[in-house]
Amino acid sequence: MKRYFTIGMAGHIDHGKTTLTKTLTNVDTDRLKEEKERQISIELGFAPLYEDEEIQISVVDVPGHERFIRQMIAGVAGIDLVVLVVAADEGVMPQTREHLDILGFLGIKNGIVAISKIDRVEEEFIELVKEDIREELQGTVFAEAPLVLVDSLSNKGIDDLKELIIHTLKKQEMRDVKGAFRLPIDQVFTVKGQGTVVRGTVYEGRVEEGQALTVMPKGLEVRARQIQVHHKASKEAFAGQRAAINLSGVAKEDLERGDVLVSSEHFNVTRTMDVAIRVVEDLDYMVKQRMPIKCHIGTAEVMGRIVFFDRNELKEETGEILCQIRLDEEIVAKRGDRFILRRPSPVETLGGGWVIDPKGEKHRFGERTIAELEKKKVGTPGERIVSALMESKSLSLDDLITRTSLERDILVEELKSDDFILLNGKEYTLRALVELNEEDLYNRLRDYHTEFPMKQGLNKAELFQQQMKLYPKALLDYVIERGIQAGTFKRKEQYISIRDFQPHVPKNWKTRSNNMLDKLKADGMKVNYFKDYLDGAGIPSSIVDDMKKFLVDEGIVVPLDEQYSWHGDVFNAAVEKLRAETGQEFEVGEAKDVLGLSRKYMIPFLEALDNRGFTRRIENKRVWR
Repeated sequence: MKRYFTIGMAGHIDHGKTTLTKTLTNVDTDRLKEEKERQISIELGFAPLYEDEEIQISVVDVPGHERFIRQMIAGVAGIDLVVLVVAADEGVMPQTREHLDILGFLGIKNGIVAISKIDRVEEEFIELVKEDIREELQGTVFAEAPLVLVDSLSNKGIDDLKELIIHTLKKQEMRDVKGAFRLPIDQVFTVKGQGTVVRGTVYEGRVEEGQALTVMPKGLEVRARQIQVHHKASKEAFAGQRAAINLSGVAKEDLERGDVLVSSEHFNVTRTMDVAIRVVEDLDYMVKQRMPIKCHIGTAEVMGRIVFFDRNELKEETGEILCQIRLDEEIVAKRGDRFILRRPSPVETLGGGWVIDPKGEKHRFGERTIAELEKKKVGTPGERIVSALMESKSLSLDDLITRTSLERDILVEELKSDDFILLNGKEYTLRALVELNEEDLYNRLRDYHTEFPMKQGLNKAELFQQQMKLYPKALLDYVIERGIQAGTFKRKEQYISIRDFQPHVPKNWKTRSNNMLDKLKADGMKVNYFKDYLDGAGIPSSIVDDMKKFLVDEGIVVPLDEQYSWHGDVFNAAVEKLRAETGQEFEVGEAKDVLGLSRKYMIPFLEALDNRGFTRRIENKRVWR
């Protein structure tokens, strides 16, 4: 499966991030008039970097100025690799260090250091610059990052940097495309004639054109009318891609940066989170119990308070602190999500961490609470199983032992819970995933029935085509069989449909169809070409094939050959008359005398009898079965 990644350009203001992005991609990411005039990035800038059959890479140009740190966090939160841009003539600056802290707290592991503007310094000075940068980066996520020398104006090192980015990401796992879709919104705008458009990086899952979605935490029901990836229309978007989605059912004024577009109700809306945090090394001020903070999570920026359970203040702390964040507004979060904490005034980055439990409850101050949070942090056996199955969708018992590090006896006991389902006697999955797929398949069939009301349904292979990219076939087979037993789905031959669906002629063609059938029935056994009846009734060519198949499948029309068809009542009456007035076997001549037909109709009718199992031909005779 093709893999999608987004990389970020980070670093101090005026160290050349935007120019480097433009040189790499041929796209100027500074779009705003103010950005052009001031020559600084204010909003996030995006551009396509590279694409082949295996991989697609996009670039986020992150604003470097301290005042635009909010946009910087929103941009970095969804990226897979960071290019830290450090100007050769200035080295690591205060803003660079803050960016490094933020990248570490957000869990960014892959990094490349681009030493820019190398033409501004003497060649013999470059080694000193590299040594200084290495020293400054000790203890950060960039401590072992490769250094690349570049100059955007002369194009020195640009190809080397691009090749290193591609090589690094080709070895990296992409984000989870199998889970439920989630896109934190970082931009909302309108397009004339199209309506509301949101843009963001797909954190996980995938989205299809026409898919029903929900804007959280507001709970607004919307539909993905159109999808674009880098200004090109696309039928779908995957985890790791930058996507713009045209939404129906919502106005621009109803949305804002920080809202999250999701495909599932399983995401948590919360104001209270149990968390594990770390703080920066050089805090300027004490962090006190219940002090106001700004929490940046995804693309949301929300005011709240920090609540400690084992202290009342801190300034220097190198380890992880278990505590709680209580927010003034609802956000969307799940276990493992990363966030940044900043002091609103005086402004500084305090630290960051990850969500242990997005649905935190009020706890008492004391070591007992810390002990409980430690257990939560590690995760209960059930939570570890759920986490492994959310990632892989289905796993054998042995694979679960490997993935969760649980003892077999403990694992077997946990798997007795109703939360887990044994699919095929070999692999386990989550009941929530089964229910999610049942809903997805139901919605797909419902939409298909609406678009093709004369068809029986979808064959299983076609129904599974999209889901197979995300889920194992064993899980999908289980969903269908379970749905058939529960009365949600039904099967007729190879076709799957919704239980209460019956194929039918669409209402707008019902009258013409009935008129055509009345004329066919009135002509009895001496009919014209069937095509003439369809044309005469004004049935459009776009639905002719579907209508013919429907009428034949329902027995309303019986084809004699490729040209002639009889009304089903006429065919059945002819069969009964011929059976009543012939013996166990008969010849063509006898049939002609009984029905009064010429060979033009007689031969196709008799062949139709053979094909439908009414008779069996032996030399020049027919024998009734």
